Amino acid sequence: MTALTLSTAAAPGLRADAIVIGVAKGAKGPVVAPGAEAVDKAYDGRLAGVLETLGASGAEGEVTKLPAPSGFKAPLVVAVGLGAEPEKDAQFDGETLRKAAGTAARALAGSKKAAFALPLTDAADAGAVAEGALLGAYSFDTYKENGKSGKDAKNGKAPLTEVALLGGKPRDKAYKAAVERATAVSEELNRARDLINTPPNDLNPESFAAVAQTAAKEHGIKAQVLDVKALEKGGYGGILGVGVGSAAGPRLVKLSYTHAKAKKHLAFVGKGITYDSGGISLKPAGHNETMKCDMSGAAAVFGAVVAAARLGLEVNVTGWLALAENMPSGTATRPGDVLRMYSGKTVEVLNTDAEGRLVLADALWAASEEKPDAIVDVATLTGAMVLALGNRTFGVMANDEAFRTAIVEASEEVGEASWPMPLPDHLRKGMDSPTADIANMGERMGGGLVAGLFLREFVGEGITWAHLDIAGPAFNEQGPFGYTPKGGTGSAVRTLVRLAELTASGDLG
Repeated sequence: MTALTLSTAAAPGLRADAIVIGVAKGAKGPVVAPGAEAVDKAYDGRLAGVLETLGASGAEGEVTKLPAPSGFKAPLVVAVGLGAEPEKDAQFDGETLRKAAGTAARALAGSKKAAFALPLTDAADAGAVAEGALLGAYSFDTYKENGKSGKDAKNGKAPLTEVALLGGKPRDKAYKAAVERATAVSEELNRARDLINTPPNDLNPESFAAVAQTAAKEHGIKAQVLDVKALEKGGYGGILGVGVGSAAGPRLVKLSYTHAKAKKHLAFVGKGITYDSGGISLKPAGHNETMKCDMSGAAAVFGAVVAAARLGLEVNVTGWLALAENMPSGTATRPGDVLRMYSGKTVEVLNTDAEGRLVLADALWAASEEKPDAIVDVATLTGAMVLALGNRTFGVMANDEAFRTAIVEASEEVGEASWPMPLPDHLRKGMDSPTADIANMGERMGGGLVAGLFLREFVGEGITWAHLDIAGPAFNEQGPFGYTPKGGTGSAVRTLVRLAELTASGDLG
């Protein structure tokens, strides 16, 4: 993990491989952003003109490198685009700073130390820059030739080793707290990314559960793992029905973080399909290659619970990881089979590739038994949600409109794009089954909403609940951007942590 410090040093005298500055897109050309005054002065106040000559415009995601001015101990200046210049008396928002810091960190792969002289108006800005830098410096090289040495075998560049935030206040409690929070959240989000990127021959329900147990022990979290025998004894027909076709048996992991002063209890439930072949309803060619990411919801829940523990939040948080591998075999669940779920309801399985809702249903009912103040489930659940919202936005459904709004606002605050989605009651009829209490499939149109309606059936009466379908943003198959890498993204970790913070502070009802 990249090391990060707050620094009061002046840019010219700091020993580093590069100085990172911000440049905004002004009405008449690039504008040097606050924080880079010392650098601009060294260019005799002509830095904006130099950048424009080099082709810079200040557009978001743009990176321009130029030799540092005479007298600087760092040899390189890296100007990163911030997008449109804020209106008078306004400042750059946190997400703009996060993206810029992440872009710079990626551009400086292979460097040992960089000084970030981006705009820091307050502690929140410092936290945003810290978070962006730590997330942007992420690299998953475990399976590459030089992975053990932290280097990318293809280009020989290790992630940026150290970041110094210039303009920070090392002795200021608010600044220190902001950076400590950014570090804890980023480290756990990056751990979630690692899990998502790990190939399914190494990450199955048992090994995922072991990772969770080890982290729980380290951070004072109580962990309970139900193996196949325990699941059979408990009647968890949904989880068992999905995992029965695999040689790697399913698991249900319960992670309990408690605080002595907590007044509220949140339950997070994550879909953890460590590989999804579609089961007997086999996925077509071209849809299997990234299905190691189908446990992204469980990874997000895991990361959020550990982050809450590291931050010492005054709220009780229980994480439920519903882990299974969905494989076709002679023992696999068939289309037409009926499963008796943990709640006692029966489900006719019309499509074994609609398996995520089956494991979540059991975990949702188990979570409901503890009567938490609210339940949030997270899942890469439907392709329909990707068609509706694209690859960078997750859908939010809930049985309480105010809670749904609070989640959307929290996600926007931390820089995770989401959109409120409805749960139209008329779509429920499509899941009526002549054989069982409900079928796991309904109308094709509005499939993401149908899945949400199915899950609602397994939430205890009177419990506030929300469903996050992260199928779009959970795995980035395109090129990296901002602080988001190619591959696993860790989507929803920051939203869940923010919900826990708001609940702890009493600002979420």
